[in-house]
Amino acid sequence: MRGGDGLSTIRPMPEDLRRGAARQLSPSALAAGAIGNLLEWYDFGLYGYFAPILGRLFFPVHDTLASLIGAYVGFAVGFAMRPVGGALLGHVGDRFGRRFVLLLSVTLMGVGTTAIALLPTYADAGVAAPLLLLAVRLFQGISVGGEYTGSVAYLVETAPPGRRGFAGSMANIGSTAGVLLAAGVAAGSVTFASADQVESWAWRLPFAFGGVLATGALLLRRRLRESDVAPARMREAPLKRAFERDRRLMAVAVLFTSGYGAVNYLTMVFFPIYAGTFGRVSEAHALQATTFAQALALAVVPLAGIANDVVIRRRTLLILAFAAEFVFALAAFQLARSGGIAGFAAAQLGFGALLALVMGTDPAMVSEQFPGEYRMSGYSVVFNLGLGIAGGSAPAIATALIAVTGFALVPALYLMLAAGAAATGAFLMADRSRGPLP
Repeated sequence: MRGGDGLSTIRPMPEDLRRGAARQLSPSALAAGAIGNLLEWYDFGLYGYFAPILGRLFFPVHDTLASLIGAYVGFAVGFAMRPVGGALLGHVGDRFGRRFVLLLSVTLMGVGTTAIALLPTYADAGVAAPLLLLAVRLFQGISVGGEYTGSVAYLVETAPPGRRGFAGSMANIGSTAGVLLAAGVAAGSVTFASADQVESWAWRLPFAFGGVLATGALLLRRRLRESDVAPARMREAPLKRAFERDRRLMAVAVLFTSGYGAVNYLTMVFFPIYAGTFGRVSEAHALQATTFAQALALAVVPLAGIANDVVIRRRTLLILAFAAEFVFALAAFQLARSGGIAGFAAAQLGFGALLALVMGTDPAMVSEQFPGEYRMSGYSVVFNLGLGIAGGSAPAIATALIAVTGFALVPALYLMLAAGAAATGAFLMADRSRGPLP
């Protein structure tokens, strides 16, 4: 465009893009965003790995199955409380700022993890022991409800416009690293301590280490600057405004996160159990293959974040990844049944790589949907409803479907349904991967 004086007229850059272009990715901010999610999934993974031991220690020991079910109830209530925690901490994050909620969430998680290490067992406190354990799990479920979404919102809001995908992927790098760390610490505990020592005192050490991690995360996060998004000053609650102004978006986002959550837990939690139950794959080999798949995901997630920033738009990458899950599902479950360890390992690695593409893309994609004044409230609720409820219940639903239908491949059909729902949700969301935050 030319001006009347013959010189080029340059359109001024909008203020939000000018500020964003001047920002640089901060290594300390990326680490602070990742470490809270590392702690969150370290704790959840650790509880899962130690569930048989916790069942024997905290629930009546005369019935082994009842003890294990009791321990898994504790695992489930943590997920069930996540939407409540998401609504509460999302409100705090929108009202008082992202930095405040990041400090609060990691403090609460550290208190909860340390509390488990200090709890009396059933032999010491009787029925009070399982009640205390369940109370701590309820508290932890609330405290982690805003951790992931709070860290994603902070990372995306403080990143330069062309680096939001990579910055948001740090949250999932932290969560994947947390699962791997939990597996390593649990394996080390049962390797270097005898069975009697583990049940006597050594089981407490990994949970106490979680408290140390939380202290380090808190010290790291105290150095963070506040996000550029000002705390909301409106009279009505941010979540209420999200439902009033963006009802369609909330529904579409829940559709996406529910499909994504089910895909996540069916492929990385249920699938190795399925291979061991229906495919003559030993538990040890199944867990080894899943660990390798998690390690592969850890490497692919940041690459996916970079790719959706500069190579392919976020919505396109998500649709392609879930379409591949849809196409691959039936063959993968058939490999788990009849392909032996080699077939199962190939399928599990494929699932890990596809899930990593999603994990490197969805944080920025979903958080970009909401305006800053209620970003944390809206994002926290839709994420925790999808991942916490639909995702957390997926393994149990898949198992029940096999029992009801007698068809061993019905989980593959369930996975296809979930992948289709996630792809549809991604298609219906706006793609803001190359524009400013709303």
